[in-house]
Amino acid sequence: MALAKLSQCLALLFLLLALRHLAESTETASLAAAPSPATKIDCGAACAVRCSKTWKQKMCKKVCRTCCSRCNCVPPGTSVYTRPACPCYATMTTHGGRLKCP
Repeated sequence: MALAKLSQCLALLFLLLALRHLAESTETASLAAAPSPATKIDCGAACAVRCSKTWKQKMCKKVCRTCCSRCNCVPPGTSVYTRPACPCYATMTTHGGRLKCP
């Protein structure tokens, strides 16, 4: 009888240790997979793509880099219809109330 209780206790202890190890490894994996919120994008490259089809590239890139540095995002492509992909960039306005970002 004592031997049966000892084996049950050991089995329970082993199960608890295995569950603890599984929980710790899952937590570590989820932390490693999550992107860092402090990761900055390459504003120069993103704005070069965004402004590639405009006829005022120098002005477009300058304003785009300002918007990118504040929002840390630039909508993909060159179309005005992709602006909602980056709400901060899409809603930033000048002092006159006009949209600031190209």
